Amino acid sequence: MALAETLLELQQLTERLRRDCPWDREQTARTIVPHTVEEAYEVADAALTGDRAKLLDELGDLLFQVYFLALLLEEEGAGDLEQVARHVHEKLVRRHPHVFGEADAPTAGRVRENWERIKSGEEGRAGIFHDVPESLPALLQARKVQRRARVVGFEYPDLAGALADLESELAELKAELTVDPAPETEADPRHFEELGDLLFAVVNVGRRLNVDPELALRSAAGRFRTRVERAEQLAAEDGSAWAELPLEEQDRYYDRAKEALR
Repeated sequence: MALAETLLELQQLTERLRRDCPWDREQTARTIVPHTVEEAYEVADAALTGDRAKLLDELGDLLFQVYFLALLLEEEGAGDLEQVARHVHEKLVRRHPHVFGEADAPTAGRVRENWERIKSGEEGRAGIFHDVPESLPALLQARKVQRRARVVGFEYPDLAGALADLESELAELKAELTVDPAPETEADPRHFEELGDLLFAVVNVGRRLNVDPELALRSAAGRFRTRVERAEQLAAEDGSAWAELPLEEQDRYYDRAKEALR
C-alpha cells in the first residue's frame, strides 16, 4: 500500500535525521515540545483560514513531530511508533462504544458525555479534574475544567443560567472599579480575581454555544488587527497619520474600515 510505504519512509527519514544531523541528535522531548505546540497552532490557523494547501503542508510538519517524539520514546525503551498507533487505536475503539458496541449515542452531545464518563472510569484516572494539563492555554484549560464538572452534573441547566452568571460576574467587576488604574502598574488583587471570574464565565457561555474560546479570541484579535491596519490605510489616503488623529477621528476611520472589510 502506498500509505504504508510512505509512512515507513518517513520513519526511516526520522531515524536518519536523528542519527546524522547534529541538531536533531541534540534534541530531547523538552526541547522538541515547543516546536510541536507551534506546529499544532499552525495547523489550526490553516484549517480556520480554509487554506487547504497550507493545511496539507502543516499537517506534515505536525506528523513529523509525532514521529520524532515517538523515536525518542523508543530510544528510552519506553515505547515506539507502533505502540503509539496501537494505543490510540485501542483507546478510540474503547471510547466509541456506540460505534463498536451496543451503547446508544444518537447525538454528538451524547457522544461527548459518554466519552467523558469512559475517561473518568479508566484505570489511573482519579478525581473530577483528572488529566487537565497545566500547560494548556488558560482559555482551553478553563473549558476542560468546566467539561469535567459537567460530567458530575455541576453546571447550569441551560444557556440562560450561564448568561446570567456572566452578567453577575461583570457586575461584580464593575463594583470593584472605583478608580481608573494607571498604565503598567501592579493590578489590584480584587480586579485580578474578578476579571478571572468574568473570563471563566465567558468561557462557560462559549462552551454552551459550542464556540472554542481560544480560536474565537484569536479570530477577534485578527479582525481587530486587520481593521486597524485598514483604518490607518484609509487615513493615509486622506493625507492623515492615523496614529496622530484624535480618538473620535480614529473611530470614524475604524468604522469605515469595518464597512470596507465586510
